[in-house]
Amino acid sequence: MNTLTTVLIVLATALASVALTGWIVYRIIRLYFQNQQKSQMLQMKIDEHKESLRVVTPIRLQAYERMALFLERISPNSLILRCFRPGMDIRALQTAMTKNIRDEWEHNLSQQVYLSTETWNRVREAKEEMINLVNASATKLEAGADPSGLAGLIFEQTSKGQSPTDTALEVLKKEIQERWE
Repeated sequence: MNTLTTVLIVLATALASVALTGWIVYRIIRLYFQNQQKSQMLQMKIDEHKESLRVVTPIRLQAYERMALFLERISPNSLILRCFRPGMDIRALQTAMTKNIRDEWEHNLSQQVYLSTETWNRVREAKEEMINLVNASATKLEAGADPSGLAGLIFEQTSKGQSPTDTALEVLKKEIQERWE
């Protein structure tokens, strides 16, 4: 019985060793394939991200360009030159300028999805400040005054510091530089 017991113990030990080795090999192979699968998934996501950037980057740059154009179009110089017509009275000029600002704004509302919240808020504030500047300047003048007086008041107010549009344009440029430098 001694030999039979010894053979059984050796056989059991061999089977246990084979089973343990098989389990370890199985775990290693399983981990290897899981890592390979994760690596392939990660590579696919990286490729998708690169493709997304390839498509979105020009659109995003276009949005920045459009918002810069918006700010330029509602700047005091551009706005007054574009809206003033001979024979206008102050109220007509005021209405034309505020309508022009609002129309430009509505035309560019969709661009907010491409700008940071901070930059979008600054552009929106510039729009509001320009409307307030036009309205506040118009209320300082009598209804029958020369419309060039309204233009003069607006220029006077913006000459005391940066115009709201210039400030917003600086924020816009800074964000572009931070994203693409």
